[in-house]
Amino acid sequence: MKYIGAHVSAAGGVDQAVIRAHELEATAFALFTKNQRQWRAAPLSESVISAFKAACEKYHYGPQQILPHDSYLINLGHPVQEALEKSREAFIDELNRASQLGLTLLNFHPGSHLQQIDELACLKRIAESINIALDKTEGVTAVIENTAGQGSNLGFRFEQLATIIEHVEDKTRVGVCIDTCHAFAGGYDLRTEEACVATFREFEQTVGFNYLRGMHLNDAKSALGSRVDRHHSLGEGNIGKTVFSWLMKDARFDGIPMILETINPDIWKDEIAWLKAEQK
Repeated sequence: MKYIGAHVSAAGGVDQAVIRAHELEATAFALFTKNQRQWRAAPLSESVISAFKAACEKYHYGPQQILPHDSYLINLGHPVQEALEKSREAFIDELNRASQLGLTLLNFHPGSHLQQIDELACLKRIAESINIALDKTEGVTAVIENTAGQGSNLGFRFEQLATIIEHVEDKTRVGVCIDTCHAFAGGYDLRTEEACVATFREFEQTVGFNYLRGMHLNDAKSALGSRVDRHHSLGEGNIGKTVFSWLMKDARFDGIPMILETINPDIWKDEIAWLKAEQK
C-alpha cells in the first residue's frame, strides 16, 4: 500500500498539520515540529503532544505514514567545531521532539562542507553526528534526504549516501528519503520508464531498498545534472509525469510516506488523487 501526502503547515499547532493532511485526503504527511528557520523553540507541552496524538488517532495516521523534517539551519557536517556542536544539539532536540509525538522517523539534509574540508571528511563528520545523536536518543530513525548538490551540499550522489550509512554504527536506525527533483538535479534521469529502472537499479546496488524510508515527489524546474534545487508541480517541469506513475505501480515503494513538496498547495489535493489513481 502506498502512503501519499504532502508537507503541510503546522501553523497553529502540530495537531493542525494532521487536520490539514486529512482535508487533502492524504494517507501520509510531513511537517516541521518547530519553526524550521529558528534554532530554538519552546518545548512541546503535554497538551500539544496529546492534541497531536488524538488527531492522528481520529484521522487514522500511524507513525509509518508521517515524515517530520528537521530545521534547515542544521549542518551535521559543519567544518567549524562550535557551529557543528550547535547543529548536533539542535538535531538531538529534533529527534526528541519526534519521539515525544510518538513518531519514528526524522528526515534531514545531510550537510555541507562549505569549501573548508574535503568531501570524505565531511561525510564522515555527518556520520559521526548521527552516531552521537542516536546514542543520546531512542526510537526514531534518522532519515537522510538526498540533495540536489547545490553549493557545497553533500548527499546528491547515491555513493555519498552509502558512505554516510557505512560509518553509522546503528544501521537499524538510519535510512534515506529520495527526492525526485533532487535526484534529477543531481544527475539521475527519471524521464522515461527505462531511465527510472536504471536509476533505481543503481540505487539498489549502491544504497539498497532496505534503507528506503520515504520519498519526496517533486517535478523539477531545473535541468538534469544542474545541481540546482527548484521544485515544480507534477508533470509541469523537466521530469514529467512518467516517474510518478511508475513509482505508484512498483511494490518496492509500498509502506513508506511519499510526500509532495510541489510548489502549488492549491492543487495538492488533485495531485494526491491522481497519484492514488495511478496505483490501479
